Amino acid sequence: MVGAMQVLAIVPARGGSKSIPRKNLRLFAGHPLLAYSIAAGLQAQSVDRVIVSTDDDETAEVARRFGAEVPFLRPAALAEDETPDLPVFQHALSWLADQEGYRPELVVQLRPTSPVRPPGLIDRAVALLAANAEADSVRGVVTSGQNPHKMWRISKDERLVPLLRVRGIAEPYNAPRQALPTTYWQTGHIDVARRRTILDAASMSGEVILPVIIDPAYAIDIDTLRDWERGEWLLTSGELEVVLPGPGRRRLSGQVRLLVMDFDGVLTDDRVWVDEAGVESVAASRSDGMGIARLRAAGIGAVVLSSETNPVVSARCRKLGIEAIQGVGDKAEALDALLRRLGVAREAVVYLGNDVNDLPCFPIAGWAVAVADAAPAVRTAADHVLRAPGGRGAVRELCESILADNQLR
Repeated sequence: MVGAMQVLAIVPARGGSKSIPRKNLRLFAGHPLLAYSIAAGLQAQSVDRVIVSTDDDETAEVARRFGAEVPFLRPAALAEDETPDLPVFQHALSWLADQEGYRPELVVQLRPTSPVRPPGLIDRAVALLAANAEADSVRGVVTSGQNPHKMWRISKDERLVPLLRVRGIAEPYNAPRQALPTTYWQTGHIDVARRRTILDAASMSGEVILPVIIDPAYAIDIDTLRDWERGEWLLTSGELEVVLPGPGRRRLSGQVRLLVMDFDGVLTDDRVWVDEAGVESVAASRSDGMGIARLRAAGIGAVVLSSETNPVVSARCRKLGIEAIQGVGDKAEALDALLRRLGVAREAVVYLGNDVNDLPCFPIAGWAVAVADAAPAVRTAADHVLRAPGGRGAVRELCESILADNQLR
């Protein structure tokens, strides 16, 4: 809530989708896609209600599970492929006014297809509109990746015709980039409009539109599976501060005494070679071995916790001079038992994993880390995502980070 103003966030999430079936419910880095927009609304200081507008019972159930309100189901006629935003928002606002007497001054649109949002974005956009009475709306934009002044259309006689003209520049398509006006591309991250703009002016934006500028690194609009893959990597890379469903990422809070890690996919690249006798071989990084040796020389322990029982695990760990605990069914229980036996506090433990069976260990350790090529759900749940993939320097990267952090404390 901004002052006395009531602010409503609406997440439009119909059940159907042609490009990616049931897109809004599909798991995106471990959570349903729509959960990220719900989380953004719930975590915003300026928003007092978050509502999902959907025509679908399952979508409504998932939305409620992640904390949103679903006070109505959208009519099927407003959930077609070509349905624009305006009638969806007019329906929601009219229903809330008629059924609840609720009339928010500002309305935030949070599209599920732009899930990678920076913290504080919604509050910035709402504050901007609230502070400018002459404005009808605020729209999220990024600087254009390609300047439209260098774009063309093809005429009926098959000739190139400049898309835009620039006063004072005879041939903008031949001008250096620095001489051209800066242009912006609207994203789906956020729109904020006044209630009167939507209902009285019958517009999602009105005439006076203010920009809230977003770092282009966050720009992703999920329409295809390729967009999906890129968006998951962007979200889970660890390079951006993003709004996530659930608790935020933790940071190391003290001296590290123990590194516990999975074996397959962490100390190896998750591949295995099997000969005709059934003997398995794996590939490991010598660099990782040096990292563990440096860790041990600094008095920091290292243990492998593996669900597999394999001689190759024992052999590699003997070579590294570290303990290997194999055949583990419940990793969380095994980790707890290990910490009790060694007398190490949870906050002094770093856990490194790559797959979903590592997830139960993440809340136990003081710092949960994922290799770069970990499963999406693991990268999402981790406190930190490494740049290197498993078996190719990930352990060395983490060891160096632990050593550097310990020296600073």
